[in-house]
Amino acid sequence: APDEAEIAFMARALVQATLPHSDPGAVPIWGRRNGNLALTIKPDWELDPKKGEPKCVGIPYGTIPRLLLFWITTEVVQTKSRRLELGDSLSAFMRELGLTPTGGRWGSIPRLREQMNRLFRAKISFDLTQTDGDDTGHSWLDMQVAPKGELWWNHKAPEQGTLWKSWIELGEGFYEAIRAAPVPVDMRALRALKRSPLALDLYAWMNYRTFTIQNKKEGQFVPWRGLMQQLGADYADHNNFRKKVKAAIRKVEAVSPGLKSQIVDGGIHLYPGKTAIAAKPKSKKKSTKGSG
Repeated sequence: APDEAEIAFMARALVQATLPHSDPGAVPIWGRRNGNLALTIKPDWELDPKKGEPKCVGIPYGTIPRLLLFWITTEVVQTKSRRLELGDSLSAFMRELGLTPTGGRWGSIPRLREQMNRLFRAKISFDLTQTDGDDTGHSWLDMQVAPKGELWWNHKAPEQGTLWKSWIELGEGFYEAIRAAPVPVDMRALRALKRSPLALDLYAWMNYRTFTIQNKKEGQFVPWRGLMQQLGADYADHNNFRKKVKAAIRKVEAVSPGLKSQIVDGGIHLYPGKTAIAAKPKSKKKSTKGSG
C-alpha cells in the first residue's frame, strides 16, 4: 500500500471524460462525451512574438497535461488553496511530475513548457443534459484553468533556483470542480504508466469504476462504444481501440493487480476488486445533544 506521500488524486469529472491523446491541431474547440456528460476545451489565443499576429495556443494533449492534472488535484486536496506554488527550480517541479529534464527540440523541457501553457490558459466546460419525463434540463459550467500565474524558471539551467517563485492561481470554478469527490490513485503507478495517455486514463477510470461497483457481485459490463467515447475519441475504429485498450490494461493490472477486468465480446467487464487506495470507513458522528 502507498504511504501518504505516494497518494495522488484526479478530479472525478476528468476521469469520466478525458483529454485528447494526440494533438487535435489548431481547432477552435475540442470535445468528448460520456453519456449525458460532455467535456469541451477551448484553447487560448496569443500574439505571435515574431509576426505580431494572433495564433492559437492549442489544446492540451498526451501524458504531460494528465500528469499536471494529477499534480494540481493532489495539491488542491492537500493545501485546500487555489494558489499553488510550483517551486524554485524547473527540475524540482519536473521530478514531482516524475519527469527527467532533457533539452533539445523534442526534450521534456520544451514539451512541458508548451503543455503547461496549453493547459493553464485553456477554458474547460462541462455540460450535463438530464431528462425527467417530457422535460429536458441542461446545466453547464465554464471554467478557466489558471487565469493567473507567474513562471520564473530558467529553462536552459533547470537546476538553477530563481529569486522569484513560480505559481498559478486556479479559476474558482475549476478549483471547486476538482475538489468535488477526487479519485485517489497511487503515484508510483502513475510514474510506471507515464508514457501512455491511454494507460493513465484507464488506470484512473478503473480505480473509480471499481470503487462504484464494490457492492455488485457480477461487476459491470462496459461496451466498446461507450468506453471509446469516454477515453478514446482519437481512434479510427473499435478494433484498433480494442487492441490498444487490451495492451494498456495489461500494463495497468501489472502495477495495480487489485483491479480486475476481462475483455469480452463487445466490450470490457469490470469485477469488484481492490482500488489503489482503500476507502476509509465512515466515522460515526458523536451526538451533540446536551452540549452547551
